[in-house]
Amino acid sequence: MKAIIFIGTNKSGSSREATRAAEKLGYLTVLFTNNEKQLQQRKAYPDIHKMILIDTSNIEAMKAEIRSLCGNGLVIKTIVSFVDPFVHIASILCDEFCQNYSSSKAIEMMEDKEETRNFLKDQPYSPKFYLIKPNELVTFNKVFPLIVKSPKSTGSKDVLLATNKMQLEKHLRFLQSKSPGETIMIEEYIEGPQYLVEALVYKQQPHIIGIIEQEITKGKRFIITGYGVLAEVPMDIQTSIEAVLNSIVSAFGIENGTLHLELRLTKQGWKLIEINPRISGGAMNSMILAAFGFSLVEETLKLFLGEQPNVEPRHRKFVFTKYAIVNRKGILEKVIGKNRATNSEGVVDVYVKPKRGTLLTPPLSMGHRYAYVIAEGATLAEAKNNANIAVKEIQFHLKVE
Repeated sequence: MKAIIFIGTNKSGSSREATRAAEKLGYLTVLFTNNEKQLQQRKAYPDIHKMILIDTSNIEAMKAEIRSLCGNGLVIKTIVSFVDPFVHIASILCDEFCQNYSSSKAIEMMEDKEETRNFLKDQPYSPKFYLIKPNELVTFNKVFPLIVKSPKSTGSKDVLLATNKMQLEKHLRFLQSKSPGETIMIEEYIEGPQYLVEALVYKQQPHIIGIIEQEITKGKRFIITGYGVLAEVPMDIQTSIEAVLNSIVSAFGIENGTLHLELRLTKQGWKLIEINPRISGGAMNSMILAAFGFSLVEETLKLFLGEQPNVEPRHRKFVFTKYAIVNRKGILEKVIGKNRATNSEGVVDVYVKPKRGTLLTPPLSMGHRYAYVIAEGATLAEAKNNANIAVKEIQFHLKVE
């Protein structure tokens, strides 16, 4: 039987929608997971036909398991991941066991923020950055504010703002103690509106799937709490983003694949915040579906199966997604308002993540966003207003520790 192996998945969001899409396309779905909780909640994953608990950082162990699956009659058509940090690992396994239509080398480089920065350092969209090697003393004077981060950071974890020398030294000590053998990256702080660009490359031809305005909440970390999908993109933004995307695809030599860029628009043009070699997680696939009428994860799977994806919009709608966070720490006793949010004007989807008894905290990463509302409108402003009104209906009742 034809099968697709997934390395890791979340309970919801783009990665989970990918397993559902694979089932819809008629494939047997196999999940390699290192999360024992997923096996304990096996009934919550009916779209995953075979779930295997395994160390997903151990390539040799996964190779042995794949050989066993093949020996039992499965025909593995592709091996994929929609989850950090397994995209590259999945591609390496695909190189050995399937026909890989993407480039493992390009994926590996894009997953490594240090390598990406060095590779693109001469491009006009690359911000100024400095690398601090393990045990290296910092003796330079730079203009504040600065961003201090681990090159292996994902989901806004370990991305810190330093507004003065004392904060810089504090952040460096924190990251050096957390990961003693790791390089630390310091970047200039970029002012300007931030956009997320979802893209797909087919036969070296880049396609912009969606351009999304991001709303950033600044607490202890930079957390994206709002996403506005542009149904109509101003021509100057469209063409200038296309130029950046074409440059990146050409530089990395991407033949086929998906990626997303985070860009800030400055007086000097676009500045690249980061690249990731996959669709964004969370509600992104649902946003694209609401805005343009197709499932990006489904078209991505077709791409990895050697088929031609169809990313032509079926319709164009302004869509805004608003995430809910909490401002204090506590144990969740109950959630109210989900039905009222669902029935609010323009709402197309509502998702509440945590169950009763879960410890909720103010956000230190994207994983600490606890619900979202996706709403549409005749304009982006109307979609945003609809989402903001609806999300206020969702309330988390916490028992403060």
